[in-house]
Amino acid sequence: MHPMLNIAIRAARKAGDFIAKSAENSDNVETTQKGSNDFVTNIDKAAEQIIIDVIKKSYPEHNIVTEEAGVITGKDTDYQWIIDPLDGTTNFVKGFPHFSVSIALRIKGRTEVACVYDPLRNELFSAQRGAGAQLNSKRIRVGVAKDLQGTILATGFPFKAKQHSEGFIKVVGALFVDCADFRRTGSAALDLCYAAAGRVDGFFELGLKPWDMAAGELIAREAGALCTDFAGGTDYMQSGNIVVANPKVLKGILGKIRDNANEAMKK
Repeated sequence: MHPMLNIAIRAARKAGDFIAKSAENSDNVETTQKGSNDFVTNIDKAAEQIIIDVIKKSYPEHNIVTEEAGVITGKDTDYQWIIDPLDGTTNFVKGFPHFSVSIALRIKGRTEVACVYDPLRNELFSAQRGAGAQLNSKRIRVGVAKDLQGTILATGFPFKAKQHSEGFIKVVGALFVDCADFRRTGSAALDLCYAAAGRVDGFFELGLKPWDMAAGELIAREAGALCTDFAGGTDYMQSGNIVVANPKVLKGILGKIRDNANEAMKK
């Protein structure tokens, strides 16, 4: 195992165990609103600090980008850790048992290792570039559907960008004609991993941040999925719009987006 993946896993498990224990005692959870329909808790911040401390102990000069603390600059700019300490904060606050810890490491601008940890199910998704993706040390592969017929697709509603609601709903409606059903679970990191593991046949969402995607997209790619933006390009980390599936399902999803999304979404 890559030594830096080992550190990422250690940090994710430590933070995840703290989050799971915190979920058992909701009286200690303090929630504040940081944006429209966007929340943060004291648990997010504490979990984030746990991760930072684990990474900094081994790699004190690395850069770190986190959802809550922002950019923590180190001397070695070639290394950048991207952290979402609690992906699915709203689920956590509501007691909906589906959330995760997401950690990725980029070296010279390329994601090299990643892990996403679901502490309630004790499921650890991980990947190392060029070495495949795993769930609890067992190899995972993207699903083998040949088209949209009969597929289960995951998505996330654009709750932070409701100006795109009409175009988004049109895309969902067009896809629903062909696919079997949708899942909308509230953790993009886990959606990406579920696509990697074949639990869903595809995933698409708009307006995500790098920390929502950085770990999950490497895991999905190493499991054999293609990851593109809504135009079929590779700028999803910049646009925040991502589509993930095997090549045949991806083609179907992109076609529905092309034909039904508004122009502002087609990036």
